[in-house]
Amino acid sequence: MSKISFKPQKITKKITSHLSDRVADVIMNRFGLTSDGKRKTLEEIGKKYNITRERVRQLEDAALTAIKKSEAYKKEQATFEELKQLIKKLGAIVAEHELLPYISKDKPTQNHIHFFLTLGDAFKKHREDENFHARFSIDDEIAEKVHETLRKLYASLSDADLIPETEMIKRFFEHMKDVAEQYRDEEIAKRWLAMSKNVAKNPFGEWGKASSPNVRTRGVKDYAFLVMRSHGSPMHFKEVADSISKTFNKKIHYATCHNELIKDARFVLVGRGMYALSEWGYKAGTAREVIADILKREGPLGKEDIIAKVNKERYFKNNTILVNLVNTKYFKKTKSGLYTVV
Repeated sequence: MSKISFKPQKITKKITSHLSDRVADVIMNRFGLTSDGKRKTLEEIGKKYNITRERVRQLEDAALTAIKKSEAYKKEQATFEELKQLIKKLGAIVAEHELLPYISKDKPTQNHIHFFLTLGDAFKKHREDENFHARFSIDDEIAEKVHETLRKLYASLSDADLIPETEMIKRFFEHMKDVAEQYRDEEIAKRWLAMSKNVAKNPFGEWGKASSPNVRTRGVKDYAFLVMRSHGSPMHFKEVADSISKTFNKKIHYATCHNELIKDARFVLVGRGMYALSEWGYKAGTAREVIADILKREGPLGKEDIIAKVNKERYFKNNTILVNLVNTKYFKKTKSGLYTVV
């Protein structure tokens, strides 16, 4: 279903009909309003007419000014008002890469809409910079609030943070307290978040810093971290490789997966081929070393308590733990039946 009631190509034809052939051609090519839908550069158009890039820019600016002064343009103000109301409904400021596909999946149609947004006085284009994607706004106050909130939100994140989308939206509005009720909407917040280059979400829909390997997955280790985190408990490296293949459609060799996991501090080898995440509290070491650490830290413990505590830190079979406990060289049993370090 179309998000607009007008036919963009017809509107463009009406408001450019008074331009000279060359000037109209410059506009058509600059905004991709031709049949191939390709937006041409100043240089490409300059070569066609054997003029400088600056001259092309002057022709473009003069054409936009001439269109705005024309009667045809004034007669089509309902079109621009409709676009303004649409952007208002979407949050008053929207990233270009979100707005144009929302209006139409058709690339040529998107180009005509982009042309109208550039032309209309109600729309402010914010160029892409190091922090934000290109975006259009209709309200300076809302635009500044959204920009400031995105900066605060980014500053509040640590490199390791991975936050569920609902929580991220909640945090966004905590930073942006003073905003009209009509904008306190999850879908609007998602669009606002999509404007930022500094925060992003991973394939599991969790948000964090865009630079984090937990968000911008770049290799086996990053994919492994995400699938293990989603799984929630230790996994064999073959399971990890299979899960990566299934989830991300990336074929990973078992040996490659094993080699990558063993080199990364985010993972701990907790049993034969079994890995856990360091953040879960698991530690490296033999069964004897883990038991000794627990007893030094906790004091004398019963057999069942030792098994439970060891299994929170490593992934051993119960029998392996018991065999180590009866090694009198390292552990002894007190008169009350508790175990302690020799």
